[in-house]
Amino acid sequence: MPSIIQQIADDLNISSASVSRALNDRPGVSEALRARILERAHELNYTSNIIARGLATSQTFSLGFFVREKPGLSTYNDPFYGEVLHGVEQISAQTDYHVSIGTLTDEILSVPQQFRFVREGRIDGMILAGPDISSDFILAMRQTGIPVVLVDNCLAHSRINCINSDDENGAYLAAQHLLEQGHYRVGIISGPESWPSNARRIRGYRRALENGSAAPIVHMDCTTIDSGKVAYHQLFAQHPDLTAICAVNDSMAIGAIHEALRNGRRTPDDVAIVGFDDITWAQINDPPLTTIRVSRKQLGQEAARRLLNLISDPDAAPVEVTIGVELIVRASSGMKK
Repeated sequence: MPSIIQQIADDLNISSASVSRALNDRPGVSEALRARILERAHELNYTSNIIARGLATSQTFSLGFFVREKPGLSTYNDPFYGEVLHGVEQISAQTDYHVSIGTLTDEILSVPQQFRFVREGRIDGMILAGPDISSDFILAMRQTGIPVVLVDNCLAHSRINCINSDDENGAYLAAQHLLEQGHYRVGIISGPESWPSNARRIRGYRRALENGSAAPIVHMDCTTIDSGKVAYHQLFAQHPDLTAICAVNDSMAIGAIHEALRNGRRTPDDVAIVGFDDITWAQINDPPLTTIRVSRKQLGQEAARRLLNLISDPDAAPVEVTIGVELIVRASSGMKK
C-alpha cells in the first residue's frame, strides 16, 4: 500500500518531493499547488485517522493555549507568554468559552497524532504561542481541521492565521537609539536563526546598524539569561572593541549585562545594552533595561478574537495581524556621548 505522501502525489500527478515540501512548509512549491496538496492531505486525514475519529461534531467550548515546554518555567510564570495567556483569558471570559492550557514536549512535537487535546476532541480551536514550535507540528495541527492561530510565530511558505508584534521596526528603533547615543560598534546576540521573530528583529537591527559593514552576530539555541551570558562572552571574544549590544529579547540582554559586569565592564559606561519585549524584569534590573515594549496582553486578545471568529467561520481567509511596539529608554543604553 503506498504511503500517504505517495498517494497524494499519485492523486495530483506530481512528485512525492513536491508533496513533502508542502507538508513540511518548505520552499519550491507554488502557492496554488501547495493549497491543493494541503487540501488533499486534509481529505485523507493526513495526521492520523485516530485524530479524525476523536474530533466530535459537538462543541467543547474550550480554547487550547499551548507553548513549548521550557525547563523551570510554567505557562503561568513565563514572563512573556504568561501575559499573552492573560489576554486570551480576558477575551474568553466575555464568552461561553474557557481556556485549556498545556505545554508541548519534544515527544508531542515529534508525534503530533498523539496530542491528546486533539485526539480526544477536548478543544474547539488552539493558539500555539512561540517561535520554537516547529512548522511540522503546526501543519499537522492545521490538517486536523481544528482552527489554529499562531502567536509570535508564522510559517515561511504556507498561509496561516498569526498574531505578531512589529518586530522589525521595533528593533530598528532600538538600534537607531544606540546610534543616537554615539555607538557605532554594535553587536547582536540572538536565538536560533530559524525562529521567525528572531529573524525579523535581526533584520531591524541590521537595517539601522549596517552602513557599509555587517554588524557581528552570535546565535544561540535558546533566548534565556544563561544563553545571553554565553553569547556576550562569544561576541566580545571575537570583537573586543564593541561599545554596545542589541539583544533579541530582554532575558538575553539581562544575561549580557551580568556577564559584562563579571568581566569588568559596566553597563552603560563600558557597554550599552538594549533588549526587546519589556518583561517585568527589565525595569527592576540593575541598571534598568532600555527595550522595546510589546503589548503581550494585546497579542493574546487578538489571538483569542481571531480564534473565536475562525470557530464561527472556519473558511475565513488566513490573516496576519501586526501589533505596534514602543521604545522604552532606561539607563542601560547610557547618555549621549
